[in-house]
Amino acid sequence: MSSDSPTSGSPKRRALIVRGGWDGHQPVETTEVFLPFLEDNGFDVRVEESPAVYADAETMATIDLIVQNNTMSTIEKEEFEGLRAAVEAGTGFAGWHGGIADSYRNNSDYLQMVGGQFASHPGKHPDERTGEQSDNYVPYTVNMLPAAADHPITQGIDDFELVTEQYWVLHDEYNDVLATTTQAVRPWDPWTRPITSPAIWTRQWGKGRIFVSTPGHRVEIVTHPTVRTIIERGLLWAAR
Repeated sequence: MSSDSPTSGSPKRRALIVRGGWDGHQPVETTEVFLPFLEDNGFDVRVEESPAVYADAETMATIDLIVQNNTMSTIEKEEFEGLRAAVEAGTGFAGWHGGIADSYRNNSDYLQMVGGQFASHPGKHPDERTGEQSDNYVPYTVNMLPAAADHPITQGIDDFELVTEQYWVLHDEYNDVLATTTQAVRPWDPWTRPITSPAIWTRQWGKGRIFVSTPGHRVEIVTHPTVRTIIERGLLWAAR
């Protein structure tokens, strides 16, 4: 660790990266993008390849920020209870895309805590699909809401365009939404009006802060300059 970090001379905060699940979301590669950023901002970083660490109450009590990228997979009852207890006590919980918004479908309490659950990423016209991930890469706009103008995560950021998976998210009104994205109605889709989903949101859970960015499918998206800025700010904002 560098001794000239912004918090030199004071105890370092501790970040825990929990990664795994579906390899298509590049859980290792995408989290590695943010490791130097966390270290440069004064965190000691621990990396785990499963949520088993969440059940270790002694460890979790020392964690100031959890960065999770674990798509689908499952979580055991004791693991989730440890995660929830840490967040409620003030540990930040942050992530992007399916690594946080499509995790642990077996646990409805996890879905409630996070506040948004991946439902779909409608793809290209059926005639254009080849069976690859790119079948679901579509051009879309991330629209910043008025609340984003003064928020430390999104201040100074305007609407921006991406070509990647556009998440349709099931969500509730307890989220503090900073940006949205709207699914169009296309001739081959079964829905009959445009659907707007949160794209970037925060959520207070007990004493803990939660940050979610649905953009972040793979390395090329998390390193998009605007997406990367939002995620980096979100990690710092969520941390205790």
